[in-house]
Amino acid sequence: MILQILYIIAIVSESITGALAAGRYKMDLFGVLLISLVTAIGGGTIRDILLNMHPMTWVKHPEYVIMLCFFSMLTTRIPYFFANLSRLFLLLDAVGLIAFSIIGVDKAAEHGFGFVICVIAGVVTGISGGILRDILCNKIPLVFQKELYASVSIVACILYYCLYFYTPIPNDIAVIITLIFGFSFRVIALHYELSLPVFSFDETKLPHDKQKDTRQSYKKDSLDSKDFTESKNTKDSKKE
Repeated sequence: MILQILYIIAIVSESITGALAAGRYKMDLFGVLLISLVTAIGGGTIRDILLNMHPMTWVKHPEYVIMLCFFSMLTTRIPYFFANLSRLFLLLDAVGLIAFSIIGVDKAAEHGFGFVICVIAGVVTGISGGILRDILCNKIPLVFQKELYASVSIVACILYYCLYFYTPIPNDIAVIITLIFGFSFRVIALHYELSLPVFSFDETKLPHDKQKDTRQSYKKDSLDSKDFTESKNTKDSKKE
């Protein structure tokens, strides 16, 4: 019951953030609906496809799709109202991330999958909707470059799995403990702007000689590949 309530809160808040993202890129109403739905239920859909779970949640409960379409259209009518609640949506997004992660672990565990697959299922459920939203909006997904997000999901999934399988506490208590811990972790990461180390490579900053060697190497590889292709085509034509 707790997870069901959290799930509805999560998909509604994600749907609204998806609609706002579509509005920033001046999409038409179909684009708004698509981005909104993908953001809200894309993660669960990918999880169900990867783990061969049928029917998918939104197929089994089409009323969720209708509800999400309603909220996405409502967002187009009062966008500034929702935009002014950006901080609230950050908190709801944190709740949604943990809720989706727990649901992903729960679904995989119900189908008999082990620890690794359960954690992967939880993370995929938690972060894939936002990744799909950003890809469709032609952006580098925020999960790859901002405060700790996927890491929070991973830790929450591991914690929930351990509480679920290795402790005698009821499942609802395990959900509450994981939710409080994961939510706190995400809020702390936002407040202190915690993130993983960033890998940055800029070829233009290489010393001149190294740049030249690198370009020559690329050029040589390209020429070798071209010569091989031409040689192969010549041999094929002779055989004919």
